[in-house]
Amino acid sequence: MGTCVYVPVKLEEDDQRVIRPDHGNHLLTMKEGCTRTPAFLENDAKSFRVDQGRRPSFDMSRRLASLDVFRGLTVVLMIIVDDAGGVLPAINHSPWDGVTLADFVFPFFLFMVGVSIGLAYKKLPSKLSATRKAIFRALKLVAIGLFVQGGFLHGVNDLSYGVDINKIRWMGVLQRIAITYLVTALCEIWLKGEEDPTTELVSLFSKYKIQWVLTFIITTIYLALLYGLYIPDWEFQVPSTVANSSAPITFSVKCSIRGDTSPACNAVGMIDRKVLGINHMYRRPIYIRTEQCSTKSPDYGPLPLDAPSWCQAPFDPEGLLSSMMAIVTTLIGLHFGHIIVHYKDHNVRVARWSITASGLLIKGLILNFSGIALNKALYSLSYTCVTAGVGGILFAAVYLLVDVYEYRRPTIVLEWVGAHALKIYVIVACNIWLLILQGFYSEEPGNNIMRLIGATK
Repeated sequence: MGTCVYVPVKLEEDDQRVIRPDHGNHLLTMKEGCTRTPAFLENDAKSFRVDQGRRPSFDMSRRLASLDVFRGLTVVLMIIVDDAGGVLPAINHSPWDGVTLADFVFPFFLFMVGVSIGLAYKKLPSKLSATRKAIFRALKLVAIGLFVQGGFLHGVNDLSYGVDINKIRWMGVLQRIAITYLVTALCEIWLKGEEDPTTELVSLFSKYKIQWVLTFIITTIYLALLYGLYIPDWEFQVPSTVANSSAPITFSVKCSIRGDTSPACNAVGMIDRKVLGINHMYRRPIYIRTEQCSTKSPDYGPLPLDAPSWCQAPFDPEGLLSSMMAIVTTLIGLHFGHIIVHYKDHNVRVARWSITASGLLIKGLILNFSGIALNKALYSLSYTCVTAGVGGILFAAVYLLVDVYEYRRPTIVLEWVGAHALKIYVIVACNIWLLILQGFYSEEPGNNIMRLIGATK
């Protein structure tokens, strides 16, 4: 039998497959015409075998399936929450303080963005090239976000399109993903040590110490602004509901306070009003379902007779200040990705993840009971810790199920969804598929497929 030759093949920069550590940034593949499988590629030619009878500690030929499965799970939950949240308030977002199932979904996705970045940028042939790629991807997300969530599309019951540039919504889900992705990617490209850490956890933190310092600085700035800024009284206008009247109605909101975290007088809303402009903010705020603003709270409902003026004020759930803590969530996910890169044993990975996640969860709960309430709209520090902690624990569980014990078949659909997460989110969760189907009608726009089956009015 002839001798087989195995050729090291260079991996692409963003390839998320885990490679054999003694071959650098290469994946070994058989030369054409060779049919023999080497010892380290036995077991279906997929897993590196450390010793006889031992479970493989990492995969050689494919990316970790748990990444896509967990990401797919978050997208499915996003769609369920968007479609069923209005019918089942229990799974809708919390009106203000507190959390529901829906409030965990977006942080989970941002967490997985960080994990993926840790793998995608593990080896960098060119930092400048990687930077250009990260900037381009972020700008692409912003452009798509402005198109689907900026007001250009008018909803499933209106086939018209176009947006008043003076009222376009600048922020949104995809824009926040773009911000967190870009900042985290730049951190991974430029702010990490060159040395390879040993198996000691201290060395891992040492390699990425600048990233952890930046995480601390971002958190400190957020807390200083949230609790230190003085919030003055402010005004806003809403269109008149009186027939034959085009003059807007002006409302005043009394604040004159510092460090408040109520819906009316928080620093998150004030910064968005000053920087983005109140006309460029989300006009259906989450706090409209609070008891002060809805007779059917926690569901949407008519305003109470004594409703405060701020109930009708715009508030952006993906605002500027709150996006700072969203960046922290992604940086925490990046740390979990580093553990995948530098620790090849399943038990070590799960142990590191569990310790970090449990610590975050406990810290978040302590903060919550100490007065820093869990709050998605403000993206509070307690909310950041709890959601990242729960996300880390769930990711470890999915990793054990899918990549260690290889229960792939039950999760194959979630894996596919996760591999196409952003495309599916835009098409389904942003109702693009409904708008496309409504574009096909008979004789007049009202006679379209979606109206025929009762999906739209």
